[in-house]
Amino acid sequence: MKLVRYGRPGKEKPGLIDAQGRLRDLSQKVADIGADQLGDAALARLRKIDPASLPLVRGKPRMGCPVAGIGKFIAIGLNYADHAAEAGAPIPKEPIIFQKANSCIQGPDDPVMLPRNSVKGDWEVELGVVIGSRARYVSQKDALTHVAGYCVVNDVSEREFQLEHGPQWDRGKGCDTFGPIGPWLVTRDEIAHPQKLDLWLELNGRRMQTGNTRTMIFSVAKLVSYVSQFMTLMPGDVITTGTPPGVGLGMKPPVFLKKGDVMRLGIEGLGVQTQQVVAFRR
Repeated sequence: MKLVRYGRPGKEKPGLIDAQGRLRDLSQKVADIGADQLGDAALARLRKIDPASLPLVRGKPRMGCPVAGIGKFIAIGLNYADHAAEAGAPIPKEPIIFQKANSCIQGPDDPVMLPRNSVKGDWEVELGVVIGSRARYVSQKDALTHVAGYCVVNDVSEREFQLEHGPQWDRGKGCDTFGPIGPWLVTRDEIAHPQKLDLWLELNGRRMQTGNTRTMIFSVAKLVSYVSQFMTLMPGDVITTGTPPGVGLGMKPPVFLKKGDVMRLGIEGLGVQTQQVVAFRR
């Protein structure tokens, strides 16, 4: 299934995308797409619904983040060997974990706002993993059974804040609007091989990133298992799993986001995002 949340910010309604790519309203079946709808039993109930029985949604409403009430937004750094190389960093021996602030989460096509004093805004297309059931000290073998599904994430970054103001990355990763997620949550039964997905990003129509999840240093299963050793993963938590090469910081000379830029990015089977970059506003 492709599950979505659509409508004005803060007023999103649940929906799904049918086999013809049309948006259907799910609000008479579930109140929202959140923790209570992400477990295997709840998703199985949704699969039994005939999409043709649901009202069609007319027009092109705004898409919100496809998961409501995300608890933890966990990110993994330098998880592609070729991206580590372009950043001039050694291959990590263990996953690098940091957090993106929940307040940065937004819809997939909402504008990205450069924070005050930003000079090194950057882009990162990433595979997002949505947790469906409580995971604590889970094995790598069982890890994917705790996954509800997958989505596109743009791990927008401010490199000066991230790298030049001290060793903590969080300050450059959690700025408002720096976490576009969506357009869809695609349930794990539709993604047989999360390590075989093409992903890409364009800036102003120019291809900047081209990669495939097979080149991850640490697989989705490894990441879910690893993170669960240090914190309990709960339904609705999101792990964003790292980016392939082609970020602005790695260009020669570096290229950074400016007002008016347009980012377009996507992952095979998970949809496409488009964001216009805007200047800081209160």
